Amino acid sequence: MELTENVYTLPVTTSIGGQERTFTPTAVDTEQGLILIDTALPGHAADLEAALEEHGFGFEDVRFVVLTHHDGDHAGALTAVQAETDAPTVAHWAEAPYVDGRKFPIKAGDERYPAARVDVEAIDGVGFTTEAGPLEMVETFGHSPGHCSLYLPEEQLLIAGDALTAADGELHGPAEQHTPEMTQAMESVAKLGELDVEHAICFHGGYAEQGSERIRELADV
Repeated sequence: MELTENVYTLPVTTSIGGQERTFTPTAVDTEQGLILIDTALPGHAADLEAALEEHGFGFEDVRFVVLTHHDGDHAGALTAVQAETDAPTVAHWAEAPYVDGRKFPIKAGDERYPAARVDVEAIDGVGFTTEAGPLEMVETFGHSPGHCSLYLPEEQLLIAGDALTAADGELHGPAEQHTPEMTQAMESVAKLGELDVEHAICFHGGYAEQGSERIRELADV
C-alpha cells in the first residue's frame, strides 16, 4: 500500500501456530534510495523483497535499515537483508546489544535469531532527510528498553512500531502480553499523543486513519 507518494507499507504474512499473522514493515523514499523500517521474522526476507517489488523496488534500492526495536519479528530477517543490501543499520543504543549478540533478546525464549550488525546506535531525535520530509526518531520505551517510533511531521504520519497496535483501521495501545513495562509503554503513548498525527502505521495491524485525538484517548484509559 502506498500511503503517500514516498511512503509504502510492506505487509508480510506468515502462519504461526496455525494462525495467519501479518507484519507491516514500512519504507520511506529518499534521494539515495529507501529507508526500510523493520524487517520480518527469520526466513522471511524473500517475502519482504516481494512486498518491495509490489511497489517497483527491490533490495538493491534499500539505502538504510532502521529498527524500531530488537524483537525477532522486527529484526529476525536483518542478517539476510544486510547480506542482500549491505545497507547500514540504525537502532537505538539500548536495542543494539540485543541485535548484535552482546545480549540475549528479552522475549526470544530459548533460541534467538541470527545476530546482525548495528552500524549506528541512535538516540531520541535522530533525523533522516526523505522525500516525504524529515523523518524523526521518537523514543517510546516500554515495549522494549529502547523502542522507538518514527514520525513524519510534514505528512502528519506516525510509524508506531509496537508502541501502538491497530485492528480494523482503529488504533489501540501496545499488546500487554508482549510489553514487559506496560506503565512505561503507556507513558510513551501519552508522549505520542503530543505529536500532530493524522494517521499511523502499526507493525501489528497496519494502517489506521486515526491520529492524535485517538492516541490521547488511549493514553487516558
